[in-house]
Amino acid sequence: MTTPPDPAGETFTERQQAVLDTVLALMVEQGGDVTMTAVARRASCSKESLYKWFGDRDGLLTATVRWQASKVRAGNYDRTRLDILALRDSLIRFAANWLGVISSPTSVALNRFAISQAGTRGSNLGAIMLANGRFAIGERLKPLLDAGREAGLLDFDDTETAFRTFIGLVGRDVQIRVLLGDRLSLSPSEIERDAARATDQFLTLCGTEKTGPGRNQTNA
Repeated sequence: MTTPPDPAGETFTERQQAVLDTVLALMVEQGGDVTMTAVARRASCSKESLYKWFGDRDGLLTATVRWQASKVRAGNYDRTRLDILALRDSLIRFAANWLGVISSPTSVALNRFAISQAGTRGSNLGAIMLANGRFAIGERLKPLLDAGREAGLLDFDDTETAFRTFIGLVGRDVQIRVLLGDRLSLSPSEIERDAARATDQFLTLCGTEKTGPGRNQTNA
């Protein structure tokens, strides 16, 4: 099995991935805080191994966020030969991955816990979530947006603004609804449909004359 790299350029072994999945499962079950002892017991490993692999508890939480965020990736594309079909497909892949992650029970539990800890003195989880979640995901998509601009397919002044526009079109109100308890359930086909629709809306807003014909041919 291929191990996806985390945003820091490191890789998690299959055993470490299993431990991080255990952290996410415990958060879903318990609705919040987890201890190193509980993780070690559920994952059938020693606390010494946890400290060796991840450092302290913040290190474990950081790795957990990175592991969750690593599931959000754009499709494969050749930056030197990027055309509208490849750009559109890569944007759809990213959007579908992101929608699937943010609407999952594990992501909801992780975000709810981070929000609950945001105003707590001494808690670093909010900063961990921002640095290794939202900001890391942004840095993963921005090269594709820049490549689209370099290829003459996209027209925007600021990459960060373009990223926020795209994410806004993709996410709509999904994340806030699931965080507030709405039993919103998106099937794979619905996620794919919403990702394609958001991508086409983004291309309408930020695309160039090169973009329109390619998109129309794709949708024909």
